[in-house]
Amino acid sequence: MFLITGTARAEFAEHVREMHFEPGVHAVLNSPAEIDVDKPTLLIIYATPNGNTIEQTLGCRGMETIDWHYDIQHIAAQVRKMRDVDRSENIAVAVVQPDEKSWPAWRAKHADNGRMIRDIVHTLASSLPGKSVRVALTAHSGGGSFITGYINGGETIDSNIARIAYLDANYSYSDSEHHGDKLLTWLKDDPKRQLVVIAYDDRNVKLNGKPIVSKDGGTYRASHRMIDRFSRDLSLQKKTLGDFETWTDRDQQVHFFIRHNPENRILHTVLVGDMNGLIEAIAIGTSWEKQWGGTFGGPRAYENFIEQCPPPATTQSQIEIRKSQIPPRANGALGGHPFLTTIAPLPPLEWQLAVEKEISAGNIPSFLLKWKDIHVTAAGHHATYFVMPDYLSIGSDADFVRIPLWPKVAQRIADRFGCILTTQKICDDVYRAAELKLEPRPLTEKREAPETFLQHHEIIEEQRKGKPLGLLVAGIKKDIVITNCLKEQPRRVAIYGWHKLDGNAIQPLTIVHRETYVDYSHGARLVKGEMIVDGKPMNVRDILRNPELSAFLSDEGPIDAKYH
Repeated sequence: MFLITGTARAEFAEHVREMHFEPGVHAVLNSPAEIDVDKPTLLIIYATPNGNTIEQTLGCRGMETIDWHYDIQHIAAQVRKMRDVDRSENIAVAVVQPDEKSWPAWRAKHADNGRMIRDIVHTLASSLPGKSVRVALTAHSGGGSFITGYINGGETIDSNIARIAYLDANYSYSDSEHHGDKLLTWLKDDPKRQLVVIAYDDRNVKLNGKPIVSKDGGTYRASHRMIDRFSRDLSLQKKTLGDFETWTDRDQQVHFFIRHNPENRILHTVLVGDMNGLIEAIAIGTSWEKQWGGTFGGPRAYENFIEQCPPPATTQSQIEIRKSQIPPRANGALGGHPFLTTIAPLPPLEWQLAVEKEISAGNIPSFLLKWKDIHVTAAGHHATYFVMPDYLSIGSDADFVRIPLWPKVAQRIADRFGCILTTQKICDDVYRAAELKLEPRPLTEKREAPETFLQHHEIIEEQRKGKPLGLLVAGIKKDIVITNCLKEQPRRVAIYGWHKLDGNAIQPLTIVHRETYVDYSHGARLVKGEMIVDGKPMNVRDILRNPELSAFLSDEGPIDAKYH
């Protein structure tokens, strides 16, 4: 698992982080900007429906240029509404998505999916501070398979799970897998726990003249299988509540809502978004159950909390504005030459940590933020990704020094800035696209000494003389790269490149050196964490792991390796 440090969002007083898990799962965690550690914390984990991304699930305000999927669930806005109503606890939401955009498909690939899902839930909960962190497992559509996987992942449901809510998502419920038994045991162990099931009568619904569910499928039938099972242990009271039939136990822990559907409409996602389904599922059994200023069934009670959709990102400048996570350089920050003087006497570990601290604080020259477009094609698709014009340096435009880094330090900086390190293919792409190609100038003495780092930097600057800063430059360093070879020998540094003027690289891809080896020739070039594929923004890490689209960035197939 790796974590990308997130960003604060002043508009809604929230903090957003992205987390990645092996194999092929990522999450966006949206929490209050300031978590009160003296209050309890509720973490809502929401599994995406089939075919939907995290961004579409979190939602934003609809507009003509935005895919309609962004304007149907509005999980982020519903959680913001809850925070506005309930001030007694911290409320966070983590939306989880597999690369396949289908939890059933992801689970089918991984026999040990139950344990994996439990590990994801544990890691998400552990990432939040606070007096105590309770978890609400929620899902829509195929996301219910995430909950099923969790239930299957152990003999009992963990004690920190406070609420489970199926939002038209209980397709995979099974008595034969003892789901009902485990849920009942979990409920009986704590009277504060809540189980919520929301569904609609989908038995006769058709799309393009064909039924949308099989004769035994759909959430209506799944819900009644659950009702039948729970009725053997609990006394469920049936009522009619507006357009819904409801079943509730005497202790008000179990809640079934099944909406009538005489018009045989498709109400699948309407139950979640337009009908305030998530708010209802979390509010039941709380002190604010009747106070959130809306009703289950609609209209939307969270309109004021929907964020405005940004226009589709089609240029590098739009991506930079939306996604840059590098802080501004502070007034009075050291220039490159005085900084190098301060670290020269230090042992390697100390000066590497000092470099990491400076760069993480934004002490880099401004020309490095003039990201350069690299245009590529693969499998009939067109894409653009964005790279720094030069290697990571410390200082200002007037006084900077290129600084070689340990791979772990370079990785942490890349993660902190929401970026990745280059691959072998990216190095080749950069060289082909470079606006300034310089001839490699190898050195042979004191290769690992900071004074040699400065000597090599000055050689490059002499070569660059008369050329403006900010050009895409290549041929001056070997790149610290990510590669699948690191899975075989993880405690190594992978280096590649240092292209000659004929386009051939001096350094083939190698992992011969230990991870703490660094010399004057090494450089770390960052690649932005978001790229454009066929006119739409996509996460670079997702692309790297995609069997087809990874060809944009990799010549060794999908890459899911990093320096740990």
